[in-house]
Amino acid sequence: MEPNGGTRDDVRRALLGTPLPLAEAQPRLPRAPGLYAWWASPDVLPDFPGTAHPDTPELRLLYLGITTRTLRSRVTAEHLRQSRRSTLRRTLAALLMADEGYRTRREHGHVVLTGDDEDRLTTWMRARLRLTWAGHHDPRPVETALLAELAPPLNLAGTTPTTIRSRLTAARAAYRASADGTGHD
Repeated sequence: MEPNGGTRDDVRRALLGTPLPLAEAQPRLPRAPGLYAWWASPDVLPDFPGTAHPDTPELRLLYLGITTRTLRSRVTAEHLRQSRRSTLRRTLAALLMADEGYRTRREHGHVVLTGDDEDRLTTWMRARLRLTWAGHHDPRPVETALLAELAPPLNLAGTTPTTIRSRLTAARAAYRASADGTGHD
């Protein structure tokens, strides 16, 4: 899972490798820039179906992301901890808010989950999501190509507008408005 600047096909192969549970993935994440893919079973967010994993068809791609810093810190310090610094977390919170009863507040001009709900979302993610990754020194161009090809349902940027994307946009707007009704993020 760790080509460091390989071709788009190398990165694609790594991202379509075996998705690991987060407890197994975290210690293996490199301290290098790259791309990462979040996977889940179809019963997780069933209204947002994604591309089936080629070797593990019981998993679907939910989200594709990049970091120009390090994969380890992006996943562990941001995606698994802070809604303020993670579009993925804010998106999951928005989609799960009604079912999970998540509460939000304002923090430095951003809508974030309350402390207890940050912990609950992390627990939810650890129980349901899996991860693949690929180290790459210049992930942006590769991400653009893979977003177009794989169309992960929780990504908005770089993907084609669809009804699913419209529902995602509406959920994100409701999340932004949830703390005080202003709609700012």
